Amino acid sequence: MAERLREAFKGMLERKKRSNNPDIRRFRRRLSAYDDPSLRRIYEYYRDDLIYILENMDPHTVLVELKFWNVLNTKKYTSMEKDPSSFSRTLLQDIQDRGRKAVIGLWECLHALQKDHPHPNLLAILDEITQTGKDLPNQILLDELGHSLTPELREIQEKHKHHLMEKTETLVEHKPPGTTLEPQTFLINERYVNLIVVSTDQFRERPQNELIQTGVKHEECLKETQTGLEHISPNKLFRWNPQSHCVPRAVMVSGVPGIGKTTLMQKFVYDWVTGKLYQRFSFLLFFRFRDLNRLGEVSLEEMILHQYPYLESQIGDILQDPERLLFIFDGLDESIHQVNFRSSKLSNPKQRSHFGEIVDSLVRQSLLEGCSVLITSRPTRLASVDTGVFQRIAEIMGFLHEDRRIFFNNFFGNEELSEKAFHHLQENDTLYTFCYIPSYCWIICTVLSMCFRAQPITDQLMTSLPKTVTQLFVTFVSNILANHSQNKDGGHTDRDLLTSIGRMAEHGVMNHMIVFDKRDLESFSVRNDNHLFSSFMMESGQPPDVDYTFLHLTLQEFFAALVHFINYNADRLQKTLDDGESYEDGRAKIFLRFLCGLSDSSTRSLLKSHGGELSTQAARHVITWIQKKLPEQTPDKSIRGSTEFLNVFYYLYESRNKALVSQCIGLKKVDFSEVPLSPLDCSVLSFILQSCRDTEEVNLSSCNIQSEGLRKFIPALHNIKSLGLSSNYLTDSSCPHLTSGIRNNQTLRTLDLSDNNLKGPHFRDLMKALTTSRIEELRLSSNHLTDSSCLHLTSGIRNNQTLRTLDLSYNNLKGPHFWVLMTALKTSQIEELQLSRNHLTDSSCPHLASGIRHNQKLRTLDLSVNNLEGPDFRDLMEALTTSRIEELQLSSNNLTDRSCRHLTSVIRNNQTLRTLDLSDNNLEGPHFRDLMEALRTSRIEELQIRGFPLSKKTRRELKNLEKFQPEIKIYR
Repeated sequence: MAERLREAFKGMLERKKRSNNPDIRRFRRRLSAYDDPSLRRIYEYYRDDLIYILENMDPHTVLVELKFWNVLNTKKYTSMEKDPSSFSRTLLQDIQDRGRKAVIGLWECLHALQKDHPHPNLLAILDEITQTGKDLPNQILLDELGHSLTPELREIQEKHKHHLMEKTETLVEHKPPGTTLEPQTFLINERYVNLIVVSTDQFRERPQNELIQTGVKHEECLKETQTGLEHISPNKLFRWNPQSHCVPRAVMVSGVPGIGKTTLMQKFVYDWVTGKLYQRFSFLLFFRFRDLNRLGEVSLEEMILHQYPYLESQIGDILQDPERLLFIFDGLDESIHQVNFRSSKLSNPKQRSHFGEIVDSLVRQSLLEGCSVLITSRPTRLASVDTGVFQRIAEIMGFLHEDRRIFFNNFFGNEELSEKAFHHLQENDTLYTFCYIPSYCWIICTVLSMCFRAQPITDQLMTSLPKTVTQLFVTFVSNILANHSQNKDGGHTDRDLLTSIGRMAEHGVMNHMIVFDKRDLESFSVRNDNHLFSSFMMESGQPPDVDYTFLHLTLQEFFAALVHFINYNADRLQKTLDDGESYEDGRAKIFLRFLCGLSDSSTRSLLKSHGGELSTQAARHVITWIQKKLPEQTPDKSIRGSTEFLNVFYYLYESRNKALVSQCIGLKKVDFSEVPLSPLDCSVLSFILQSCRDTEEVNLSSCNIQSEGLRKFIPALHNIKSLGLSSNYLTDSSCPHLTSGIRNNQTLRTLDLSDNNLKGPHFRDLMKALTTSRIEELRLSSNHLTDSSCLHLTSGIRNNQTLRTLDLSYNNLKGPHFWVLMTALKTSQIEELQLSRNHLTDSSCPHLASGIRHNQKLRTLDLSVNNLEGPDFRDLMEALTTSRIEELQLSSNNLTDRSCRHLTSVIRNNQTLRTLDLSDNNLEGPHFRDLMEALRTSRIEELQIRGFPLSKKTRRELKNLEKFQPEIKIYR
C-alpha cells in the first residue's frame, strides 16, 4: 500500500512538472480558446491524419501517455495493440464521444510525444495549429463552404462545375481486344485506389531510367514514409507546410510515367466539383501541357477562354480575386517550351506571350498575385528547373502491397482468379517491383486475364505465365495480334504496322518523346486507320489537333526493341546499341533490356503465330554484344562487380539464357562489396549464380541488401562455400532467411555476418541451424550481441564439430551467461576465438579459464580491448600454461606490472605460444623484467609491446634480448 502511494505521489509530481512545461501550457491555452463547435471541426479535419499517425506509433506508448494525463481508462484498448488500424479508429471515436476534455487531453498527449516520436505528420499538424491559431476553424470552414459569390458568378461557377464533372466523374480503363473493342469506364469513386504521396524536396538528375531508379528504391522509400517523410492526402496539398513556414501558393507533384499523376489530378478536380475539398477556390482551371502545346502566342485570358469559352461573360470578375483561383497544369515534361521558373515577365492577364511564360509568371506571382498553382511533372524534368519557387514539393510513390492487391481484386472481380494472379506476381520479383506503378498493374492484370481466358487454369498454365518484363509484353502484344487476326486480315499488313510503329517508338525513346502528332505518324508511315493501331496507342484531342501516346511508356520501349527483330539491319542495330549505352540519363535502359529479352528463342516464339518469324540474326547480334560487355576473368576466375557490370547481369537475366550465363561466367569468386544492391538486384544476382554452379565464393559486404534482399538471394546458396554479408544492416528479421540458407546448404564453409544487428528472438534459430551445418568459419563481430545471446551461441557451438573460427568481437557478452558459452568451448573444435571489445572484466577470467583448460584445439585467442586486470587474471593465465595456444592477443586490457608474474608463467611453461600482443597496457615495472628474462628461453617468435612508455633501462634490455634471441621479432 505504501509503495502504491509513493508511486501515485511520484506520478502526480511528474504530471505537475510536465503540465507546467511552457510549450504545453501555451498549446493548452490555444486549444482551450476554441469553442466546442470549432474544436470538433478541427478534430474532424485532422481525423485521417490522426489515424495515420497513431497507426505508425507504438500503441503501448500512446496508452501510457493517455493514462498519464488521465484522458480515459486505457484497459479497453490493450487487446487492440496488435491491430493498429482498429486501435486508432476506435480510440479516436471514443475520445470524440467523451467530449471536449478528452479531445484536448489527446492533443496534449500528442504534443508531449512529439519529442520522442517526431512523426512528420504529427509535427506538421501541431505546427499548423500553433501557427494558424484562432483563424484555423474559419479556414477549415472556408474549405468546406467556399466564398459568397454574386448571383452571376454563382451561376457561371455551377456551369463550370457541371462541365468539369462530365470530364472527371468516370475513369477510362483501356481494354485490348479479347473482351470488348471499347474502353471500359467506371465511376471514379468506385475504381480509384489511393496513391501514396510524400513530401520531399530532393529532386536531382537521376542517372538511370526513372522507373528502375524509383522501383528499386520504392519499398525502402515507403518504409521511410513511416518515419522520415510527410504522408500527404490530396486535401492537404495546400495546407500549412512546416518546411516552408507558410500555406503554399505553388505546389509541385512529381511521379514517374504511369504512376497516376493525371488520375490523381482527375480525382482532385472531381472532389473540388463535388464539394469535398478546397471550396476556398471559387474557380479551378485545369490544363494539360500537351493541349497547350498547340497554342501560339496568347494572353492568360485567351488561354482560359480557349479551354473554357463559357466563362467569357465573367472572365474579368473571375480574375479579379486571384486568391480564389487554383490553376492546375498537368504534365510539365510534355511542354514544348522550356519552363524553368527562373524569370517572370508578365503582370497583366491581357499580355500575350507563349504559354510557358504565362505558367512561369503565375508560379512566381508576378501575374495574378495571390493565386494558387498545382503542377505535375516527371522527376527528370525537374532536374532542370528552379524548384525553390515551390512552397511544397510532393512525390507520388504509387501502390503499397495492399493497394496492389486491391487493384487486382477490382480488376478481376473474382476472388479465385485475383488470388492466383496476385500469387504469380509475388513470385516474380521483376514484375512485382514495377507494380508500384498503377499502369503496370493494369498491364499485368490484362495479360494474366488473357492467359486465363485462353485455356483452363492448371499448374502447367501457372508455370508458363510470363516471368520477366520482356515475356510480359511479348504475351501482351501476342494476344492483341491473335485477336486482331480473328477480326481482320493480318499478315504483312500487321508486320508493316509493327515496323513503322516500332521506328516511331524508337525515335521517341532516344529523343525523350512520348507524345506524337499526325506529322510524326506521316514521317514514319504509321497508319492509324485500323483496329490494331488503336490497340497499342491512345488518341486525345479533337481533329485537327489530335495527339497519340502509347498505352504505356514501357510498351513504347518494347516496340522500339521489337522492330529490330522484325526488320533486322546489322548496322542499324549496332548504332542503336551504341547510342542506347551512350545516354547517361538512362533513357534507353529498359529498351536495351528488351533487346536482350527478345534474344531468347522461347520468348520470341510466343509472337511467331501471329507476328511471323523474328530474326535469329538479330538475336545472335545482341548475344554477341552481351558477351563483349562481360569483363575478362582473372586467372583465379574471380570478378570484381560494379554497377555497370550489374546492369550486364540484368541483360542476362532478361534473356533467360542459362546456357549463355554459364558460358560467359564460369566464375569461382564474385565480389560485389560496396555496390548498393536492391532486392531486385539480389534476385538478378541470384538467377546468375544459380546458373553458374562453379561459383564458390560470394562477397556482398557493404551492399545494403537488408532483409528483403537477403530473402531474394538465399536460393543461390546451393553450392557456395564462402559468403560475405558484413555491414548490410541485417537485423533479427533476417535470421529466418539465413537459417533457411544454412540448413539447405551443406557446402558452406565460411559465413561473415559482421557489422549487422542480429540480436533478437530469431537469432536462436540461426544458431540451431549451425549445429547441422558444416561451417568452419563464422564471423559475428559487431552484432549488438549481449550476455543473453550466449545461450543461443552455446546451442550452436556445442553440437558443431566443424567450426574452427568464431569471431565474436565488438559485442557485449559480459554477464552471468558468459560461463555457459565457455562451457560449450570445452567440447568444441574451435581453433580461433575472437572476443575483443566485449566489456569482459576480471570476473570473466575464471569462465575463460574453464573453457580453455579443457580445450586442446584452441590455437588463437583474441581478448584485446577488454578490462581483465585483477586477481582472477591469474586463473586465466594458469589455464593458458597447459593449453596449446599459439597466438594470444591481450592489448588494451589495463594490465599493469602486477599481471607480469602470471604472464611470465605462461611464457615459461607454454611450449606452443608463438605470438603475444601486450600493446597499450602499462606493464613497466620490476615484474616486467622477469617477463623479458623468461622470453630468453621461450619459443615466442613475435612480441607486440606498442603503446606504453618504456624506461631507458628497459629499452636496453630489449635490445639485448633481440641480440640474444634474434628469432624474436619485437614491435614497440
